[in-house]
Amino acid sequence: MTAVFDSHSSPVPVEAVVFDLGNVLISWDPHPAIARDVGQEEATRFLADKAFDFRAWNRPQDAGRPWDVAEDLAIESYPHWERAIRAYRANFEDSMLGAIEDSVQILLELQAAGIPLYALTNWSAELFPMARRRFGFLDVFEDIIVSGDEGVAKPDPKIFEILRQRIDHDLDACIFIDDSMVNVAAGREAGLNAILFTDTGHLREDLSVRGLPLSPA
Repeated sequence: MTAVFDSHSSPVPVEAVVFDLGNVLISWDPHPAIARDVGQEEATRFLADKAFDFRAWNRPQDAGRPWDVAEDLAIESYPHWERAIRAYRANFEDSMLGAIEDSVQILLELQAAGIPLYALTNWSAELFPMARRRFGFLDVFEDIIVSGDEGVAKPDPKIFEILRQRIDHDLDACIFIDDSMVNVAAGREAGLNAILFTDTGHLREDLSVRGLPLSPA
């Protein structure tokens, strides 16, 4: 069993590594999906509208709100944005820009070393099947906890308890990788050895210093 080190504790065995997906393994940007129907400039204006707040509107879908409900509520309050609102889900495939290949390489190296691998992602249950169909590397994971299926999203502590139950490992023996500092902080509060993902070079280094068997960059 691989040992993990950090600056705050003695080495403990690494029982598993848990990856976030969006902007860790899969590059995501809503702009191309929206721009397909309304154009580049209109999509930019829509995403910059602080009154609407696309990310705040999108978050409940990650926690299980149906897209039909989400769109109807948004259009009722912001009818001038109807085309942009509907464009995101309709063209969601365009928001998945592709795999982050260097991160996927790290994932595959961990798989080859026999490290148990899991994913914990904030993602709409209705839209996640598109990612499963497109990205074959998702089959590497022993389990993927999708927030939309669970009805709760990071950083809610409940999803980390779901993670613990699903993977059947002590969280304090698991490494968690996420690109959101809020989620990293919540993961640490839950007991995970959490790493903030900034780029693949730093991720490889962060995992290596924790004792995981990765080749040098």
